[in-house]
Amino acid sequence: MTVLRSGVATDIGRARDSNEDRASAGDNLFAVADGMGGHVGGEVAARVAVETLEKAYERNPTIAGLREAFVAANAAIWAESLRVDELRGMGTTLTAAGLTVGTDGRDVMCLANVGDSRAYLMSGGMVRQVTADHSLAEERVRHGEMTEAEAETHPHRHILTRALGVGPDVDVDLWELHVKSGDRLLLCSDGLTNEVNVDQISQVLHSVKDPRKAARALVDRANAHGGNDNVTVVVVDVLVGEDGTAEPSIVSSVKMPGAAAMTDASPAEPATGHVLTVPPPAAPQRNPSAAAVAPPTNGAGSDVFVASPITADVRTLPPPEYRPPPKEVASQPTETRRQRRRRMGVPRRITVRVILFFLLILAVPAGGIAVVRWYSMDNWYVTLDHGHLAVYQGRQGGFLGFKPRLLDLTGVTTTEVLPFRLPVLRQTVNEPSLKAGERYIANLHEEFIAQQDATPLGSE
Repeated sequence: MTVLRSGVATDIGRARDSNEDRASAGDNLFAVADGMGGHVGGEVAARVAVETLEKAYERNPTIAGLREAFVAANAAIWAESLRVDELRGMGTTLTAAGLTVGTDGRDVMCLANVGDSRAYLMSGGMVRQVTADHSLAEERVRHGEMTEAEAETHPHRHILTRALGVGPDVDVDLWELHVKSGDRLLLCSDGLTNEVNVDQISQVLHSVKDPRKAARALVDRANAHGGNDNVTVVVVDVLVGEDGTAEPSIVSSVKMPGAAAMTDASPAEPATGHVLTVPPPAAPQRNPSAAAVAPPTNGAGSDVFVASPITADVRTLPPPEYRPPPKEVASQPTETRRQRRRRMGVPRRITVRVILFFLLILAVPAGGIAVVRWYSMDNWYVTLDHGHLAVYQGRQGGFLGFKPRLLDLTGVTTTEVLPFRLPVLRQTVNEPSLKAGERYIANLHEEFIAQQDATPLGSE
């Protein structure tokens, strides 16, 4: 069973007046979206993408389901842009990773990407970029038309060749990541990668162990280097995964049956010089006497591991010689096993009754802990976190060691809600669920926008 822990951080940056990024960090789905199309359009596109992704992936948490969730998000944004004139031309990048079961039956992280929000994997002591940017400059780098150094300063480096919501259809890049214990996955918008190089990103990922602090440290570095764009970071730690080795984890590109042909670079060729391409492992040596095993059909691009069957050394033993018991023993009263053990002084064995007794003793504190944890986490509240409205799960300040958990650090800042709402938010507002908390924040933001629209020009 794979166990994950995540941290998320987002910031408006030093040069923008609104945050068009959106992030999600749940139990088994993590995502970063970077909206485009103006102040309102970018925020709407990123929000619709993440919300649609979460609902669709929850219905089908598989690799194919993640691709379907991207297609659904694209359709939702496209439909909204056609419905509202002010939202025409909006779109968003989207990079997401979900925990699921792979084609070989093992837990894997399925990764999908559209746009230039990137995913990096830290494994085996090295950090490598998994995704390939869908931008005009990076596409020219992949085709050998310019160098990476030229692409970093090229005026077309921000022009995307692929994004969600800009058309009725979309191509999605997919990967399987067979992660191990100790691996770390980073999802980020280009507000980080445009300001911080991969060596500095690697230094933070290696040195800051807590995922929340690592995410915040990366955001702070982006702002310290200029902060010319919104920056959003999600860091996912693999606490329990496959047995760790010195070799990096296996990353496999996935082509779904019926998917459209890619219009630019293959997902197996990320556009960075800091990439390690991991070849599939060599086939294990087979026992010449063992029967052949045909590899299962599990789709193009996947790694197949075929194990040789185990042959046992079976020997046929002759039946033991039958010797009837002496007649005098047979005529004596039969001695029970308990009487024989008592006569020989053998200690009493652990019986089912003894096991049940010890289980009962252990169940009492375990049940108490479960009740305390349920009580401490059966609460959601909206509050302020580094100038942003956020939704937490748990009791404010913690309860008997169970600390509240950040579920959604939204892009709504304190400057985007009415001032008289802030004292209540500093004291926290309890809500019955995560969705209710997000609706509450959305209502506050819409209230603020309506107030701004209703204020006559020059009245301030």
